Amino acid sequence: MAKNPEVEAWLAAYDNPRKETVLAIRDVILGVDERITECIKWKAPTFVYEGNLASFYPKSKKHAALMFHQGAKIPGTHPRLEGEGDTSRILRLETRADVKKAKKELVAIVRAWMNWRDEAKKTPAKKKAAAKKQGAAKKKAAAKKKAPAKKRAPAKKKAPATKKAPAKKKAAKKR
Repeated sequence: MAKNPEVEAWLAAYDNPRKETVLAIRDVILGVDERITECIKWKAPTFVYEGNLASFYPKSKKHAALMFHQGAKIPGTHPRLEGEGDTSRILRLETRADVKKAKKELVAIVRAWMNWRDEAKKTPAKKKAAAKKQGAAKKKAAAKKKAPAKKRAPAKKKAPATKKAPAKKKAAKKR
């Protein structure tokens, strides 16, 4: 488990009642796989593997809050992840004891993220290109639907029919 000196310095200066909980979560995540790294992004410790995995909310004092940036997309069911929508999810833990209870699920979340990201890397270039092309075609089709309908050129007026000469009046009735 390689710890980043920049994060170590940040944590040394971190004054928060949930610091011990944050440290415990950090140990669990970094212990899952040696390929997970950490850095400071958005003024907070952030875990990275093939993209941003999760960042702490440093100002949270009631609990340690860890935001999984694309938590909604992490495969599997993870009951401890809170949130709605199609992007992030939050994990909230108050104490080291809570971290211990949640360790199995936290490890499963991190592994699911890593497996998902590994599978994305394995996708052949041709599949990626085809998916990109298909996505572009869908965007183009959607843009056509949203674009205002083109006005049709007015239909050409037909030349008026020539008037028929009035029928000749029948010869006046004989008297």
